[in-house]
Amino acid sequence: MSAPSITPRTPYQLGYRMPAEWEPHQATWLAWPHNAEDWPGKFQAIPWLYAEIVRLLAAHEQVHLLVEDARAEGRVRGVLERAGANLDRVSFHLWPTDRVWTRDSGPIFVRNAEGRVAITNWRFNAWAKYSDWQLDDQIPGRVAEVLGMSVWEPAVRLADGSSQRLVLEGGSIDTNGQGILLTTEECLLSEIQQRNPGLTRAQLEQAFSDFLGIDQVIWLGCGVAGDDTHGHIDDIARFVGPTTIVAAVEPDASDPNHAPLAENLSRLKAARTLDGKPFDLVELPLPRPVIFSGQRLPASYANFYIANNLVLVPTFHDPHDRLALNTLAEVFPGREVIGIHSVDLVWGLGTLHCMTQQQPAAGGVVSG
Repeated sequence: MSAPSITPRTPYQLGYRMPAEWEPHQATWLAWPHNAEDWPGKFQAIPWLYAEIVRLLAAHEQVHLLVEDARAEGRVRGVLERAGANLDRVSFHLWPTDRVWTRDSGPIFVRNAEGRVAITNWRFNAWAKYSDWQLDDQIPGRVAEVLGMSVWEPAVRLADGSSQRLVLEGGSIDTNGQGILLTTEECLLSEIQQRNPGLTRAQLEQAFSDFLGIDQVIWLGCGVAGDDTHGHIDDIARFVGPTTIVAAVEPDASDPNHAPLAENLSRLKAARTLDGKPFDLVELPLPRPVIFSGQRLPASYANFYIANNLVLVPTFHDPHDRLALNTLAEVFPGREVIGIHSVDLVWGLGTLHCMTQQQPAAGGVVSG
């Protein structure tokens, strides 16, 4: 493959936009779990959970899987074979990673009206929490090179004339694929975040427009309790159609999630589409608090992943599991909706959406 070209004009100027997750995929990108410290005391179960997810995804689309080295590839192949995964649909890449949350460290793809797919390579700094992020920050560039795609590195020009490359995690944004984006103030604007200190709301909105083709940003407030990313949108509100949003709610007034999620729902009720109409809102419950080793975890059904003909939904051995699955089955009538037991997975502070990154199909047509 030839090296990707660095394109001087912005994606917006060239007619690119970030597609919605439900649009046809070429593939899903994942990284195989290897850091036991991310699931202390529970790591043994995680590779088998990943194998089941790869098996389900590979039945519907290609899976690109990042593994540490050739020895790890051999070990992973054995696990996937035992799990019954279709290895013809799994492409291995020997790229060491710090962690496995490719939603946040992986490329954010954009596509133009002619169906050409390209990559936006935002900076990744491990949520401004960990010192080991350098390997993960290389992933989008590596993907661009292996796929031979054009790539942009989003940046803003500062008052002193210097340029600052922008930090953005895929889990902090969600789009309807038609110019509207959801995100949160807690993650991108609050004082506790250290993604892009000093940047304004207007500067971020301009960057979303320039690099993701966004015309309107809907800002929610705070995320769920236990979320160490400080307010990722993919635990609280998701587009499931051009004008339909599922929003997490917590009716128990004694729960820390009650007030912030009620405020988010109020903001969504006040929001309007680009043609001035209200959104169709679907309320999604939260499971009861999931606590392990004295720590509340960011358990949310909103962290589902939409694949070709398939929706994978985290479940938590909770009475609300059935309600969440039924709710999502109603908004995705043409897809299989499958629950994935995630009580062990969420101990790593993320679940299904956090571990996946979709590659849209070129031309909007599924290949393979």
